[in-house]
Amino acid sequence: MSKCLLFEIGAEEIPARFIDSALNQMKEGAKKLFNENRLEFGDINVYATPRRLTLIVEGLEEKQKDLKEEVKGPSKKIAFDNDGNPTKPLEGFMRSKGLKLEDLSFKVVGKEEYVYGTIMEQGKETKEVLKEILPNIIRSINFPKSMRWGGKNLKFPRPIRWILSLYGQDTIDFEIEGIKSSNITRGHRFLGSNNIVINSIDEYSSKLRENYVILDQNERKQLIKSQCLKVAESLNGSLMLDEDLLDEVNYIIEYPTAFYGDFKEDYLKLPKEVIITPMKEHQRYFPVLKENGELLPNFITVRNGIDYKIENVKKGNEKVLEARLADALFFYKEDTKKHLESYIDGLKNVVFQEKLGTIYDKAVRIENLSDSLTEILGYSNDKEDILRSAKLCKADLVTNMVFEFTELQGVIGREYSKLCGEKEVVSQAIFEHYLPRFSGDVLPQTNAGIVLSIADKLDSIAGFFAIGIQPSGSNDPYALRRQALGIINIIMDKNIAISLKDIVIMALDNYNNLEFNEEKVVSEIIDFFNQRIKNLFNEMGIRYDVIDAVLSLNIDDIANMYTRAKELNSWIEKAEIVEILTAFNRVSSLAENATSDCINEEYFVEAEEKALYDMFKTVKQNVEALIKEKKYSGALDEFISLKGPIDTLFDTVMIMDKDEKIKNNRLALLRQISNTMLSICDLSKIVYK
Repeated sequence: MSKCLLFEIGAEEIPARFIDSALNQMKEGAKKLFNENRLEFGDINVYATPRRLTLIVEGLEEKQKDLKEEVKGPSKKIAFDNDGNPTKPLEGFMRSKGLKLEDLSFKVVGKEEYVYGTIMEQGKETKEVLKEILPNIIRSINFPKSMRWGGKNLKFPRPIRWILSLYGQDTIDFEIEGIKSSNITRGHRFLGSNNIVINSIDEYSSKLRENYVILDQNERKQLIKSQCLKVAESLNGSLMLDEDLLDEVNYIIEYPTAFYGDFKEDYLKLPKEVIITPMKEHQRYFPVLKENGELLPNFITVRNGIDYKIENVKKGNEKVLEARLADALFFYKEDTKKHLESYIDGLKNVVFQEKLGTIYDKAVRIENLSDSLTEILGYSNDKEDILRSAKLCKADLVTNMVFEFTELQGVIGREYSKLCGEKEVVSQAIFEHYLPRFSGDVLPQTNAGIVLSIADKLDSIAGFFAIGIQPSGSNDPYALRRQALGIINIIMDKNIAISLKDIVIMALDNYNNLEFNEEKVVSEIIDFFNQRIKNLFNEMGIRYDVIDAVLSLNIDDIANMYTRAKELNSWIEKAEIVEILTAFNRVSSLAENATSDCINEEYFVEAEEKALYDMFKTVKQNVEALIKEKKYSGALDEFISLKGPIDTLFDTVMIMDKDEKIKNNRLALLRQISNTMLSICDLSKIVYK
């Protein structure tokens, strides 16, 4: 027989950003504990609102499986002394496994005889096992930030207020840190009851709904979305939907009611982003757009509750937004009284990092590095615009607007530079130099934006590595991983051929005021980038062995690595790949014995080696031409024609001939074939069955 398990952790409002991860951990933790405790189960579903994390397990068997397990102990000669009495190692083994002498047997493993014992354990009732499992599920959930409260040792992001645990119709009684489980849950904080008795899982969701809680986060999210779209339609506008914002709102609401508010049209004179930022980032409002993409003087938000006295709620939200927009308008007017360039001197008073100087110092380094990058990337025609953009790119950091709304860095620089009459490309580059700001963000598209973005990020990475600050584990306070990934994505997106080592050295040259071992720091930064490349390629679906095959060549052209990895990843899907790899692994293995790759045709005495050499010369020429054109898949195809002659050579000719000259000449041929292959990738890294 099986029953359903209902397990709910009730707490004060959990931060929205923690909930998805907590649900995944809760589900995986439950699976792990059920399997470890020999409990058979069916589907597992998890649900969440701001005040609860819920686990529902279907088909959970009423009893553990019986355990019968054979365990290996010490060898027989260690287990007993000369008189046949148990030794301490054997006694320790029996004690740890709960065995007696009569439970032991002996088996020969290899050349040694070992003690074995059979553990027999009758399965317990699931109700009893759950008393141990459920507290451990709570303990297994980790959060980015947790707290202890009321003298308790249990860490959770917010205080736990109740625990509901129901197996079938039976309450699983346990206690954790003074919190006792029960069959009682709570509804909406203001609209629902604090004493909802749940007699079975069948009534759980419906009783919560009666108490103004929509349990299923997917249902709640769809409800929020549809309500907001409907409200936007009533305003003759369209909803500016942001999935991240929608997810956040979903996890701060238990019973959604969408409504709209208004703000003064005067505020529409502000740049669009200046209005949107306080709406979304500070108030969690959805903007409303006209058909042409311009903003309407409205916003849409979601109340956690019903529409009772919604007009009062509307007025309150309007008042809050009014205050923020009034501040924004004031700051905007004050800031624009001066030219953007006049703010640059203020950067001298803002510390970037104690050892790395001020933001002004960083801006100077960005300008210097941008100058060098412009030449390397072949953007000389844009040099004037690039250097102007570099000079202005950090100026907005000391404006009133960015001081109040830090999310607007770059955006404000772009808008203020436009007002000052700067070129469009300069204004856009000021914004783009922060891109990408997060995973999946857009990349810079202008030449100036590309140069500034790479320069800014590379300057930070070089500086922090030079003073010995590197990311470790999950600790990356200066977001160096994100910045490295930004550089990699830009280079791959634009297929920029550039030496990573060269630009790292250029960036470090700007830190001539610091003392560091340049060779060591360059090596550390290259390794750091390679790890990011490896992770990124893996996320893109490129096989791990293909990644190793490409990275092992120590190429420092990221775009080149990406092209090789993509083409090799497709190429190894060929039907004959196992035979091809087998042939070339034999070549590379023997090639290691070569003392040089100098070939003397006079020492080819067998027709098979002459035929292979003649074919290889043609293949090598073709491969070199294809590599220049970066057609790596085609270069790999060239080698397929060598498989037959290679197999024939190994089948008919003794490579390690007694005559040293003949042997070395054959090994030199194999070395040349291997080296030519290695100019594309290291096929010895490819794993095949």
